[in-house]
Amino acid sequence: MKLIIATIKPFKLEEVREALTEAGVRGMMVTEIKGFGSQSGHTEIYRGAEYAVNFVPKIKLEIVVAASMADQIVETITKTAQTGKIGDGKIFVLDVQQAIRVRTGETNEDAL
Repeated sequence: MKLIIATIKPFKLEEVREALTEAGVRGMMVTEIKGFGSQSGHTEIYRGAEYAVNFVPKIKLEIVVAASMADQIVETITKTAQTGKIGDGKIFVLDVQQAIRVRTGETNEDAL
């Protein structure tokens, strides 16, 4: 099993969710986060004063899938979330040693 952690732009969430559902993803965790990478934040003007915004709003997706699906899911996220502009996000893929469904006790891929 693989854990895919993706950060994307907030306005892309629904489009990515729909694409992942079509690709066979049955569940995911979504978190609103703030961070920075190459963008390094930006400046904004509020009530006539300019100030630095060091952290940019992002959405973090966490998806656990069978190892055989990981490449397809990464490709789906990449194609759907891409705008071609700086700040499109990052994707990390990690190994998952064990998964357990709390309600039934099912383990590993059965728990997904």
